[in-house]
Formats: sequence, structure tokens, C-alpha cells
Amino acid sequence: MSTRTAHLDVRGMSCANCSQTISDALVSLDGVSEANANFATDEATVEYDPEAVSLAEIYDAVETAGYEAERSSRSIGITDMTCANCAETNESALESVPGVVEAEVNYATDEATVAYNPSDVSLEDLYVAIEDAGYTPVRDDGGEESDQERRDAARQAEIRKHRRLTLFGAILTAPFLLFIADRLLLDGAILPETILGVEFGWLEFLLATPVYLVLGREFLANSYTALAKNRTANMDVLIALGSSTAYVYSLVVLLGLLAGNLYFDTAALILVFITLGNYLEARSKGRAGDALRKLLEMEAETATLVDDEGNEEEVPLEDVSVGDRMKVRPGEKVPTDGVVVDGQSAVDESMVTGESVPVEKEEGDEVIGSTINENGVLVVEATKVGSDTALQGIVQTVKEAQSRQPEIQNLVDRISAYFVPAVILNAAFWGLVWFLFPDALAGVASGIPVLELVGGGPAALSTFEFAVVVFASAVLIACPCALGLATPAATMVGSTLGAQNGVLFKGGDILERARDVDTVVFDKTGTLTTGEMTLTDVVALEGDGDRAAADGGDAAADGGAVVARESLDEREVLRLAASAERNSEHPLAQAIVEGAEERGLELTDPESFENVPGQGVRATVEGREVLVGNRRLLEGEGVDPAPAAEAMERLEREGKTAMLVAVDGAVAGVVADADTVKESSQEAVAALRERGLDVMLITGDNERTARAVAERVGIDPENVRAGVLPEDKADALEPIQAEGRKAMMVGDGVNDAPALAVAHVGTAIGSGTDVAIEAADVTLMRDDPLDVVKAIRISEATLAKIKQNLVWALGYNTTLIPLASLGLLQPVLAAGAMALSSVSVLSNSLLFRRYTPDHDYELFGRLRR
Repeated sequence: MSTRTAHLDVRGMSCANCSQTISDALVSLDGVSEANANFATDEATVEYDPEAVSLAEIYDAVETAGYEAERSSRSIGITDMTCANCAETNESALESVPGVVEAEVNYATDEATVAYNPSDVSLEDLYVAIEDAGYTPVRDDGGEESDQERRDAARQAEIRKHRRLTLFGAILTAPFLLFIADRLLLDGAILPETILGVEFGWLEFLLATPVYLVLGREFLANSYTALAKNRTANMDVLIALGSSTAYVYSLVVLLGLLAGNLYFDTAALILVFITLGNYLEARSKGRAGDALRKLLEMEAETATLVDDEGNEEEVPLEDVSVGDRMKVRPGEKVPTDGVVVDGQSAVDESMVTGESVPVEKEEGDEVIGSTINENGVLVVEATKVGSDTALQGIVQTVKEAQSRQPEIQNLVDRISAYFVPAVILNAAFWGLVWFLFPDALAGVASGIPVLELVGGGPAALSTFEFAVVVFASAVLIACPCALGLATPAATMVGSTLGAQNGVLFKGGDILERARDVDTVVFDKTGTLTTGEMTLTDVVALEGDGDRAAADGGDAAADGGAVVARESLDEREVLRLAASAERNSEHPLAQAIVEGAEERGLELTDPESFENVPGQGVRATVEGREVLVGNRRLLEGEGVDPAPAAEAMERLEREGKTAMLVAVDGAVAGVVADADTVKESSQEAVAALRERGLDVMLITGDNERTARAVAERVGIDPENVRAGVLPEDKADALEPIQAEGRKAMMVGDGVNDAPALAVAHVGTAIGSGTDVAIEAADVTLMRDDPLDVVKAIRISEATLAKIKQNLVWALGYNTTLIPLASLGLLQPVLAAGAMALSSVSVLSNSLLFRRYTPDHDYELFGRLRR
């Protein structure tokens, strides 16, 4: 048994019990022989058997125990990958490095995303692992170029290499096209037996050999690495087998060791077609990532800083720090994320949110870096710079989404792992069968015109020669590239398309999940409504006079006195309520305070204040006990809300949020706030219901107000969950999903974060808090509910495109492998079809860039409406 030792930096330990908890959690894992956590040093040392337990499982155990083990994540560009099997090989190589938690390699983007323990792994270790596997990492040389610039340079170098090789091969193989035309179409009537004294066969040898050695060298070397070092078979093995079979067989015939035809033209053209396919594939990969690169190129290069005295200085963007003030003139880009401190203008935010209409900005409003100032002059204070900006966050989110593949990719990976060996076995089987039973199989294929392409079939070729032709064709016709590209290419375009339309998916798996949603659950405030509450009503209740204790001194002594309700006018009810709410940050409270200030009331700070989550506030104002909240708050304090019942019901029927105000133990009045329903909420609900989805509303507001809002936006009353406390929103979602539904939760506040986390798909609306966005699977850059529909449409369209690609890849192989096995395809045509299959899948994915999520999308591009 081999053992490894991992040293983890653990955060969150606060005492010796914490370290013991971590140690116990780790020792409980099968394969962990010893584990010690040290509270003093915030470290844990683990001895484990990597064959019995993975480092990822060790990290999960620490996190499940409630702590966090430090890990770093790095994205590394990789060149020389030719198929999905190459990606699998690199994943295995990286995950075999001691200290690597997990690795994902994306063949479509030519990059690896590696999570590792920084205490045990260096970046050089990762580079070496990739090189040992036979591939080339894009190294960080510490220069001024960014990581993306280095990868772009590596990809351009790869494109130029394939272009040079293709041109070299095309020049040398051009005469073969004439030879083939003369042999097949003119029955050898034009070309002589010798050219310049060189026999025809030797001329073909002289032309094909440089092509085989130069273009084939990389395939041969990669095949050796795959088979000898990595114990796997990839596409290079198929190409090397097919081209070498044709070349070696022809050389043996040319030397007179065997009777038969020459296939030098086949060997050379195979390599030219495949190299041309690799060139087109590399170009297509580059084009697929263009949108993301163009987004980064939209960053401003400089900023105009202004000081307190009004002096201006133009500096490079990287010199801007948080707190710096920048002047942004009309037509200029906002250099970085910030808040407007002076000026008023309209800002074009389309490159971030997808919204074409410029957004009005004034003092106090937030602006996004790289957006364009339309007309007025703005002074902006920087709040986020460098990698913390919204634009950089979008790019990083999209890259992470591209590295996390949909579940359907797991099936494709399983197929790809066995694909190449199965193809080789199939080719060897049919080659042997044709060699042993030529007469029986010839009857099956007789009379098919395509046989002319392989020299007339077994009737015209020797048994051994035709078996060789079948073997080479069956090997070359199968292409794992198309299969490997089908999912990541579509996911790459789909996630970028989402970013261009203000919809950020955290991963390709989320793209897949969103399509399967059958229930959309909206939070109310800030999601379907604007969240900007305003005070609309103040109702003062009439007093009932002073009442003495009815039960005499004994009752009074026992606390049995009946509290009299004091008669307060509307202004006094509002003044006391607003003073009590002054320390609250809840939107309802702020609306009450702002309403009182607008009415010119003089507010005082409460002597004591307590927020009661989901119910209201309890405060002492000028020596008086004041309660502001819902019925549960008053009932919990022994105050009867009945005198205000009629006013509460009337206001709630109008869709307003009504709050009771109690003073010194008796209800004194009611205040009401109203929230404006967003213009697009009704349209969004209608679009979702038209798709056949159930739409629900969940809110902490009361039943009447919730139902009033639901009626206005088109949600059925039975789908309303009202009066749900913040901590209970996740619990309220679980019964919905327990029915077998796949729910998308859409919210914007901190109190929505637990529900977003437990939902099948959690969606944070763009105006929401950082906590909500962090917990969500999908982030909508705008606060428009219609973008929920966009997210589902993009998800559905991406999965439809993946299915199209898989139809291309699997259908191509399913159709042509049997034809090649039956001897109905010449090897050179098989090689051309192999190259074309990858290009067709990439081209199909690139066409997806034209899709706009303003309408639905069906398989094979038909619009639903």
C-alpha cells in the first residue's frame, strides 16, 4: 500500500474541539491511516492511501465538518491536444500529482482548470505533469503578457504551424490528384510509365515520403507517447495506423517483396486532409472564443484622475486604486466600477447587461467599468479595480462555466474512453474476415459502384491487399474528435452567448439543468416588484378613554389591568413609528422613515431597539414602548390587533403592505407601504406559463398583499406562499421539490440565499446582494424578470445544439464505419471524411452565435414561435 502525506491549511478553527472534530472526520474516511489537526497553527496533516481515498474526498470531509481547507485554482492552456482522449490523458496526469484535488481539461478551449493544495503543489509540478503526458503547457514566464495573451499567442502559433504543414503537404500531393484522375477516370491513358526517367512508383515514393516524415512525425510521436507512456489510444493512433499501413504496404510492394498496388497517394493525402482539418479546427476554436476576447478588449486603457482641487491627470488603468475619483467625458468609457459622486448622464451598459437602452445615472448611482458615457460629464469614485470589476467577473464566470461540462458529457466521455480501442479492434476484425472469407463477403458488396474507388473490390485486388485497404479505411473513418467537441464547443458558445445577454451561468452543468426546470418560484420584493417601497397610508385609531382596572387593587397588583388605547392623530402615529424604525435597514422601515421626513415630522432616536426577524421591530421612543410590525409581533407581546383588523384588510386587499403600530401595550394605528410591480413582471410570468411551467410566489409578506401582487402579474392564487420567514424560505422550497419538481428559485436578497442554494437552479437577479449572487447558479445582470425566460431559452438552445452536434458525430460514425468495414470506402476518402466531421461540429456550434434569446429554439433550428 502506497501512502501520501497532505498538509492542509484549515480556516475556521476556534478551539481545540474544532481540531478534534476535523481529525475525527478525516480518520473516519476509509484509506486515511492518520490525521492530526492543530488549532494553534491552523494546519492539518493527513496520511492516506491515494488508491483508497482521493484528496478531493479529504477536502470534502473537512468542509462537511464545517471548516475550510485552503486550495488554489489555476487555469493552464494546453497545446497539441487532438481529441477528447487527449483531454482525459491530461486530466489523469494532473490528478496523479500529489496535492492536486481535482482537474478538468476542456478539449474545445484547450485549457485545464486545476484545484490543488498550495502547500504541496507548485505551478511547475503541474507544467511537468502535462509535459510528461506528451503535451505542451502554456507557461507563465513572468513577463508583462497576460495569461490570456499567452494563450492566444500559443493558439496563433498552432494555427500557423498547421497552415505551414498543410501548404507543404498540398504542394507535394497536388501531382497525386492528377495520378488518381488518370488512373480512375482515364484508365491510365495520359501518364507514361516513367517521368524524367523515374519509374512511376518511385516518383510516388519520392513525393509521399517527405509528406509522411514531416506531417506524420507528430502523429507518430504522439501515438508512441499515448501507447507507451499513457497506456491509452487517441486519435493520433488511428491516423498513424492508417497512414503507416498504406505507406509501409506500398513500400513493401515497391521493393518487390509483395505483389499488389501502390498506395503512396493514399498515405500522403490522408496526412494532408487530417492536417488541413486540424488547421480549420484550430481556427474555429479561436473564433468560438472571439466574443469573450472582444469583451476584454472593450476595457478602457486609461483613466482621467481628478483631485480635490480639480487638477486632472491621465494615468494607465492599472494605476487606478479604490477611492480614486475619475472624470468621464461624453463618449468615453467608464474606466472601472464605481459610484457617481457628481454629474448626470445616460450610460450605455449593453456590453455587460445586453440592455440596448442607455441607463440614466446621477449622484449615488453605481456604474460599471467599460460601459460608455453617452452625454453628460460624470465624476466617478472607483469602488472595484483590476480583477474585482464586474467585467472581469463576467469573463471569469464564463471561463469557469466552460470548464464545467454538462452531465451529458459524462456519457460522451465514457464512450470516448473505449472508442479508439473499439475502432482498432473493429478494423482488425474486418480486415481478418476479408482476408479469410473474401468470397463470402464479396457477394455482399458486389455490384456497388463505390467499390471502383478501391480498385474494384476483392475481385480486382489480392485478398491480402483488400484486407489491408479495409483495415486502413475502417481505422481512418472513425473520429473521436467530433464526439469530443460536440458538448464543449456548444457549451463554450452558449455560456458566452449568455454573458452577451446579461445571463451568467456558473457552469455547463447549470446550462443543462436550467433546461429541465418545470417550476419557477419568484421572491416578491425586489424581484417581481421594484423593491422601492413608499409610504402610502397612515391610519390612526380612535381611543377608548382611560379605563381603570376592573378587578380592583388585587387585579392591578397581579398585572391584570386592562390597557387603555390612547387616541393619537395620524402625524403622531407616524412620528412614533418612524422613530422606532429609524435604526432598521429593512426597505419597509426606510419607506416609513422617508415618508415621515417628507411630511416634515421631527424624529428622535429610540432609546432601545430590537429587530424581530419576519415580524417587525420593538423600540423605546421617548420612554414609550412602540411596536411596529405584523399581527404575530403584537400577539406575541400580548397586544390585541383586532381594533385595526378592518383597516389592515382594506389596505392588504389593495396590494399594500400594512403594519400595525402599538404604543404602550395598545394598538394605535396602521401604516402602509406599497411596492411598484415591475413593468416586465406580467410579461415574464405569461411567457413562462406559455412554456408550460408552473409559476409560484414566495414572500414574507402577508397573504392578502401577496395574493394581490400575484393577481397583477398572473400567478395563480394557489401558487402563493405568504408569511414565510427568511430562515424558512429554503424549507418552503423543499416540499415543492419533494413532489418531483425541478424548481428555479429567483431572488435578490440575503434572505433568499439559502433558498437559492437548495433550489434545482438558484437564480440571483442583478440588483441583488453579493450574498445572493454568490449562492446562485445563474446571475442575471439586470433586474428584469424577463431575463429568467432568456436564461431558460439559452439553456434549451445550448442543449439542442449539443444534440445536433452529437447527431453529426455519432450519426457520421454509425453510418460510415460499417461502409468502411465492408470495403466500400477508399482510405483517402475516409481520412477526408474524418477531418470534415470535426470541422462540421465546430461550424455547427459557431452558427449558434447568431441565436438571440428573444424567442424559443427547437432542435435543428426550428423556432417554436
